[in-house]
Amino acid sequence: MIRRVAVLPQPPLLIPELAAGAADVCAELREACLAAARRLTSASPDWVVVGAAPGAPGVPEHASGTFRGYGVDLGISLSRVTAPVTELPLPALVAGWLREQAGASSARVRLVDPGTTPDQCELFARELGEHTAVLVLGDGSSRHGPRSPGGEDARAEGFDAGVRDALAEADTGALAALDPALAAELGAGGRAPWQVLAGLAADGAWTADVLYSAAPFGVGYHVAVWERA
Repeated sequence: MIRRVAVLPQPPLLIPELAAGAADVCAELREACLAAARRLTSASPDWVVVGAAPGAPGVPEHASGTFRGYGVDLGISLSRVTAPVTELPLPALVAGWLREQAGASSARVRLVDPGTTPDQCELFARELGEHTAVLVLGDGSSRHGPRSPGGEDARAEGFDAGVRDALAEADTGALAALDPALAAELGAGGRAPWQVLAGLAADGAWTADVLYSAAPFGVGYHVAVWERA
């Protein structure tokens, strides 16, 4: 049975070695993410991670990787078992870094394609099975403000406000109802993982705590922890 869920974004800027001059700007977001990850470890040292990547590549259970493709050859591992370095998608790299920082033993990564439909997300959740601690990775809209990566879109603020409220209220119905087309137009890569979360947490009562919700670089980042009531 799932006892605790941590919902985090996955920007490479979370990692101080990659943030460079933006490290101080990212400090509040980073601390919120690390606090959420530590709370997840206190529920279980073995995590299941849900993220999104094109093609939904399989990730070996004990894989190791590096952030070399993001500018710094910083190695990570998904478990305490030594494994050869392989190319890993961003959600797996971020999960590995968080695992190490939070003192978890393992992070088993399961990926969905960003275009996965809500019904398919629900099916994915059912097939994932029961796990004590679940980490859900995904960013909000990349279109906040004129200097945002995706270019400004007035709908971004309302979209991410809705996500923040759903996370704050553990509202699985609101997450399940997110419009895939709108999310894609707004560059919200977390839509599919959040809808997997909706499927995972649909049964049962939850308490929710939002630790961070903002768009410091024109991208919506949300950090929340859900606990079974």
